[in-house]
Amino acid sequence: MFIGHFAVAFAAKKVAPQTSLGTLFIAVQWADVLWPVLLLLGIEHARIEPGFTVVTPLDLYDYPISHSLLGLLLWSVGFGGLYFFLRKYKLGAIVAGLCVFSHWILDFITHRPDMPLGFGSGTKVGLGLWNSLSGTVLIESAMFIAGVALYVRSTVAKDRIGTYSLWTLVAFFAVMYAANILGPPPPSINVVAIGGNAGWLLVLWAYWIDRHRQPRPSEGSPVPQ
Repeated sequence: MFIGHFAVAFAAKKVAPQTSLGTLFIAVQWADVLWPVLLLLGIEHARIEPGFTVVTPLDLYDYPISHSLLGLLLWSVGFGGLYFFLRKYKLGAIVAGLCVFSHWILDFITHRPDMPLGFGSGTKVGLGLWNSLSGTVLIESAMFIAGVALYVRSTVAKDRIGTYSLWTLVAFFAVMYAANILGPPPPSINVVAIGGNAGWLLVLWAYWIDRHRQPRPSEGSPVPQ
């Protein structure tokens, strides 16, 4: 899943209005910003198999640290705990931790049975939504639209940047999503890993957006953290 993860971050802003959208982007994508690093270090492994699923050619056969059920449970506790230590915002810490774990749930729905339960577990699970192109696009698009709508309803722009930066990002997501689905397979797994690190640019973009927006009066104090 791609834009579906970010949908969770957008929606989570309504629940934890004092937590920056950038922090929520890191949380929902923690598994996927960790994964490319582990790939480049040779700790986790994947390969490109055109036709492996309808949606993606990636065979994700070895990624227990970044994507296992146990791994993401531990990462979610650690992420939420670190956030609380730094910000002392209990609700934000809980929401951030849940956002980290939401990655496993959404990947469990979309992936074929390649999601490990533990670090050394041979049991792998997945419902395989990626075997249906129409189902994947319909569900992810609906999630993304709903998530952005919740973010827009729970925040208000402080200036023009707060409006244009948000909708430019939404348009960027739409273009990238279409390119990922309709484009050719990547030339190598190293290209995938290097490109995966570009996810941090989306995080910076989200921080920028949120500094030019604030929670609506009924949602909480306009102090992004």
